[in-house]
Amino acid sequence: MVEPIFDDRDLVVLSGAPKIYDQVSAGSGKVVHVHFCPDCGTKLWLSFERFPGAVGIYAGTFDDPGWFPLAPETSKHIFLGVARPDTVVPAGVPTFTEHATTSDGTPQQATIFETCRRIGDL
Repeated sequence: MVEPIFDDRDLVVLSGAPKIYDQVSAGSGKVVHVHFCPDCGTKLWLSFERFPGAVGIYAGTFDDPGWFPLAPETSKHIFLGVARPDTVVPAGVPTFTEHATTSDGTPQQATIFETCRRIGDL
C-alpha cells in the first residue's frame, strides 16, 4: 500500500463528512483513525494518535496516484514482518520489519537490499 504522509493542515475536505473507525495498533498500542466515505466505504486517509498532525492518504484516492515521486531517499517500506510472501521489495529502499520508529520515537535500523527481493525469499 502506498500511503504518502502529509501535514494535517494541508488536508482539506471539499465536500461531505467522512466517518471514522478507530483501531488500536497491535504494534504501538496507539489508536489509528481510519477516515472513510460513509456512502461507499472507501478508505480515504489515516490519522494517528502516535503522530499528531500527520495524515496518511491512501494513494488510490488520488485522481492520478502517480503524481508524487517514489524515490529511495523519500520512501520506506514498513511492516514487512507481516507482508505477503509474494511482496516484492525494490532495491535501494529502506525497509523495516515493523515500524521505522519504536513507540517512544527511537529510530529503528533500516535494511536496504541491493537487489529486488521477494519477502518469501528473505
